[in-house]
Amino acid sequence: MSRSPFIESIRLVLRTKHYSLKTEKAYLHWIKRFILFNDKRHPKDLGNYEVEQFLTHLAIQIKVSPTTQNQALCAIIFMYRHVLESDLTNMSFQFAKTPSRVPEVLSHKDAIGVIDKLNGVHKTIAILMYGAGFRISEVLNLRLKDFDFERSTIFIFRSRGQKDRVTLFPELAKEAISQQIKNVERIHQKDIDEGYGLTSIPPSLLRKYGNAATNLSWQYMFPSSTRCIHPYDGYVCRHHLHQTSFRKALKKAVHQSDLLKRVTSHTLRHSFATRLLETGHDIRVVQELLGHDDVKTTQIYTHVLGKHKSGAISPMDVR
Repeated sequence: MSRSPFIESIRLVLRTKHYSLKTEKAYLHWIKRFILFNDKRHPKDLGNYEVEQFLTHLAIQIKVSPTTQNQALCAIIFMYRHVLESDLTNMSFQFAKTPSRVPEVLSHKDAIGVIDKLNGVHKTIAILMYGAGFRISEVLNLRLKDFDFERSTIFIFRSRGQKDRVTLFPELAKEAISQQIKNVERIHQKDIDEGYGLTSIPPSLLRKYGNAATNLSWQYMFPSSTRCIHPYDGYVCRHHLHQTSFRKALKKAVHQSDLLKRVTSHTLRHSFATRLLETGHDIRVVQELLGHDDVKTTQIYTHVLGKHKSGAISPMDVR
């Protein structure tokens, strides 16, 4: 199937600027939708009016969320600014204001209850997310070399904002991780015996380390059950487990726990932060473990607790 030269030029710019594959897919999706909405006319022949009509269509007819609407606008702005080199100016349509929500969290008892309903690697992933505050993308991107058993730390490489950080390695996760390392070693040896063994790594690291990417230490802690073709460099490799696999398992565990709350993978990260504050940890420590740039982002969890540092008590509870 032939590819559009224009779409491929956008893909090239995205990769040159080191955007993630997830962002690349999202941006190309919205740019294609924008072009189709305008009867396949080339974006260089379109302007503010067509962009505003498209965004209005998404908001009014399709009823997308403010976050999705903003993502579509970001994709279109990127295309005009970096590919067509023509900034959109004086637009009447601005970024939608996203609602400020207090995150929903699980109590410690409920979090442990959900985790106990999971099995195998899904249970290990959940333990790490609640026990160390991982995002789902972060935990799935972990490699064997990122775990330090002696210091009880886990290294997170280039997470959101291309920042590295170090977080906790829960003691209760060490046995499961040790067993998982043995599973990864078995899978990796099978790949090598069949003439493969390369893990999926960014192009820059592949050029830097070459065949070192076949080392066991570089393998994903939670590898996919099948090999695949690397999306950038075209070699056969083994990527990590897909997010959908964990989300389906978590949804089933939540259902079995009879919880009435809406629980997503990110709920475990929110619950981690809230639990730390509940047990008296300094908010700056929580900020560092979560990888927040600004402590104001972390302060949202003080609202989740239903009280602030002042220790305010409801008048109904004072005797």
